[in-house]
Parts: sequence; C-alpha cells; structure tokens
Amino acid sequence: MTHGIFRAKQGFDPAEIAREYRLLRQQIFLAINAELQLATVTEVIRAVRVINAVVDEAIGQCFQSYTQERLRELEELQSQLMLTNEQLIRLVNTTQENFSVLAHELKTPLNSIINYSDLFLRQVRKRPDIRDTLPSVENIERVLRNGRQLLSLINSALELSRCKAGKIELHLVPTDVRSAINHVVEIMEPLASAKKLDMVIDTSDAPEQLLTDSLRLQQIVTNLLSNAIRYTNSGTIRLTCQVRSEQQWSIAISDTGMGISPEDQPHIFEPFYRSRSTLSHVRLPDSTGLGLAIVKQLVEILQGEIELVSQVGVGSTFTVILP
Repeated sequence: MTHGIFRAKQGFDPAEIAREYRLLRQQIFLAINAELQLATVTEVIRAVRVINAVVDEAIGQCFQSYTQERLRELEELQSQLMLTNEQLIRLVNTTQENFSVLAHELKTPLNSIINYSDLFLRQVRKRPDIRDTLPSVENIERVLRNGRQLLSLINSALELSRCKAGKIELHLVPTDVRSAINHVVEIMEPLASAKKLDMVIDTSDAPEQLLTDSLRLQQIVTNLLSNAIRYTNSGTIRLTCQVRSEQQWSIAISDTGMGISPEDQPHIFEPFYRSRSTLSHVRLPDSTGLGLAIVKQLVEILQGEIELVSQVGVGSTFTVILP
C-alpha cells in the first residue's frame, strides 16, 4: 500500500516501478523453483495462478497509491504556482503604477527645462547682435535636443506600458482611412523634405470607410513613416494601401534605407532593441528603440498583424494587415 507513495516521493517513473515487479515475480519463482519441479502439473498451474494474482493485485494497489501521490504533488504545485502568479501580478501592477507615477513626475520638470530652453533660444535668435557673444547658446541647444529626446523616451515607455497592461481602450468609429493617412503624411512631409527624400503615397486602393480607432491607426502610420525617414538617407519613402480580401486590408510602407540584417529581424519589435548596421560607412540615427515595439502592440490591439521584408543596403518594407 505504501510502495507507490514511497516511489512517487523518490521520483520514480512508472516504467521503473513496473520493472521492480517483474524482478519480484522472477525472484518468487526462483525461490520455489525446487518445489515446483517436484509438484504435479495441477499444483504448478495453481501456484502460478496464485502468484500472478497476488503480484498483479500488488501492482494495482501500488499504481493506485502512486497516482494519488503524484496528483497530490501536482495539486500542491498548482497551488504554489497560483500563489506565485498572484504575487507576480501584484508586483507587476505595483511596478507599472510606480513607473507611471515616476514618469509623470519626471515629465513636469523636464517640460519646464525644455520650455525655458526653447524660450531662451527664441529670445537669442531675435537678437543676432548678442548671439555670437554667448558661448552657452550651443550648450542650451544641446540641452533642448537631449531634453526632447528624453521626453520622447518617457512618452514611448508610458505608451508601451499601457499597451502591455491592457489599459488602452479602443474607440471604434466609422473612419475615412484615406483622410486619416493623408493627415499623417502632411505632418511627415517636412521631415522627408529636409532629407531630400521623395514621398510616394497611394491610398487609392484603401477602403473608403471602415470601423476602427482613427487615433491608433494614425499612430501606427506615424511611427512607421518616421522610422522609414529616420533610417533612409536618400531615395524614396513609399506608402501603399490594398484591400486583400473581404475581411482584410493592408498598409505597406517601404523605404530605400540601410535595411535590417536577417539576424536582427526576429528581434526588431522587441522594446529597446536597436539593429546594428552591417555597413561600416553608415551611422545609425538616435532612437529610443520603442517605436516598432509600440507599433506591434497597437497592431495586435486592433486584431491585426505586421510583416517585415528587408535587405541590407536595399531597404525595408513593413506591411500592416488589419481587419
């Protein structure tokens, strides 16, 4: 009765226990071998039947207690895992709350630094006679530039944290897709023009109207276009839309930038991951490493998927497929 419990606690598997009973059966027959040789056929058959019945019963009792002990261990393990999971959830929630509070606390003085730096620079620009006499102007410009980058990092981290915590609520409304995309393009065009990049936009095949979250859709397009412009030094940024079926449509954003190596592509949507340029003459632009992670989270919230095709030195195409 206790053999199964004992072996379960020792970590034996069922095959090892079955082997023990095979050995036991062999030892019993070896022990009475001399008597069996002197017995009649009827006595031998009776002895074999009795021994087999007793050993089989023992095996049944053993495996029953073995199974019960293993189930008890599993239930105990499940309870421990549930308790650990609850503790981890509380820890994650506390961490996210603390992070959100910290981020908001950081944004207040940071906005103040940015605004005062910007105000100072605007005043100096209005007075070119004193601009060259202030060696600190360059330092103020550096403070302003780094402050804006830090603020962008904080905002992106907060956005990603909200995505992962499931705290983003969708506001699904009938949306003019072409108008929403063109609005983003208007904002991005000056950035492309500053780098002398051509922007080719084709929304003629986009659905005229569909039920979606316009803000999140524009956020996805903004991040992808911004990324394409940032990582492209010359050539073309192309955005095309396509109705793929009655249930799906897609936005594809292509560039003629530096491309992403095959080793980096599986990790490109991970937070804070930045691809390494395999081209020695190419300097990577400053980036938080959160833009694509946010895009992937938002696409999944909208019940879509995102695909990447890229070749180093040729360019990249990100295709967002949405319902």
